[in-house]
Amino acid sequence: MRTRLLKALCLALSVAAVVTARAQSYPTRPIQVIVPFAGGSASDVVTRLLLNEMSKSLGQQFVVDNRPGAGGNTGTAAATKAAPDGYT
Repeated sequence: MRTRLLKALCLALSVAAVVTARAQSYPTRPIQVIVPFAGGSASDVVTRLLLNEMSKSLGQQFVVDNRPGAGGNTGTAAATKAAPDGYT
């Protein structure tokens, strides 16, 4: 009897976990892309071309943030300090 009760309890908990673990829609706001080089550079142009296509497929806007300086270290530092929420 205990075994059946334990199995039923495990089944109920697993069903409850599946119901509460719904996928959130992503992205829900614009995504910021940090380019560590100056605007108009080859990196900037290629990034903007790729983001244009990604914007069409995801249906969300991408914002390019050019942070030139120190051989790319300025932009890289800004990216490492950004919030880890998937929007940078």
